[in-house]
Amino acid sequence: MRHTVEILLNLIEQLELKVKDLESENQRLKDENNRLKGEQGKPDIKAKSKGFRSKHSSEKERKTPKKHSKGSKNATIKIDREEILEYPKDELPADAEFKGYEQVIIQDISLATDNRPLAKVPNKGNSEVIERKN
Repeated sequence: MRHTVEILLNLIEQLELKVKDLESENQRLKDENNRLKGEQGKPDIKAKSKGFRSKHSSEKERKTPKKHSKGSKNATIKIDREEILEYPKDELPADAEFKGYEQVIIQDISLATDNRPLAKVPNKGNSEVIERKN
């Protein structure tokens, strides 16, 4: 009994190999037939290899971080004159309180520079800058 099982297993293995060979030959012939008709055959897709064969650096090693260069320009602007804008008190809400000035630099270009900081009174919900007419 054991001997017959071994013979059957060997026969099954031989038949599996023969089937694989016949399938690959059949596919080759189909591809050849399609090529002769002007069509494309089945693409030969190779298995992916596991892991990298060569050294690949990581994304962080390839890219060096750049320093942030954008900064405030207000420190480098030459101030020509200073003004304090007075907001009309009758246009302010009744519960408005003075909490200090907010500095704003207005840049005008003429033949000479005319840069000046403005001190404005911020009020609740409304932060309009109104330039005083001379």
